[in-house]
Amino acid sequence: MTLTPVGSSVTEIGFYHLVSSPLERALPRLLDQAVRRGYRIVLRAASPERVEYLNALLWTYDDASFLPHGSARDGNPASQPIWLTDRAENPNSANMLIVVDGIEAEDLAAFERCADMFDGNDDSAVAAARQRWRAAKAAGHALAYHQQTAAGWERKA
Repeated sequence: MTLTPVGSSVTEIGFYHLVSSPLERALPRLLDQAVRRGYRIVLRAASPERVEYLNALLWTYDDASFLPHGSARDGNPASQPIWLTDRAENPNSANMLIVVDGIEAEDLAAFERCADMFDGNDDSAVAAARQRWRAAKAAGHALAYHQQTAAGWERKA
């Protein structure tokens, strides 16, 4: 798979359809894989309260693991491989964006990759994800659809 250079108008967007486990279990694994592959990440959530919740989650999800991350409360974004925010910002010079909570990112072209994670057990979340897919396709982005299974993520399209 070829990645598009940062700053180009095309972003590789993966839609991640959560079915068998909640975001709280799937997100840390996805972040861990992305960090291991060398990505710097902006994780964008719907509210400051949600950012704080996810920040706490990343500190406590596994006693044996650590994901280096921070938010505005922590400061020093340039040194944070994962930056949590509820704003359209990229203060850590990330090349990957992860959106949760149905966020519609207007700045997709600023990132090489984007992961859009949505709850497959919520009909309104699925409908909203389909709308984001259509908009991203119309904008010419490279799209992939991954559905969660008991064995992991299965690429469907």
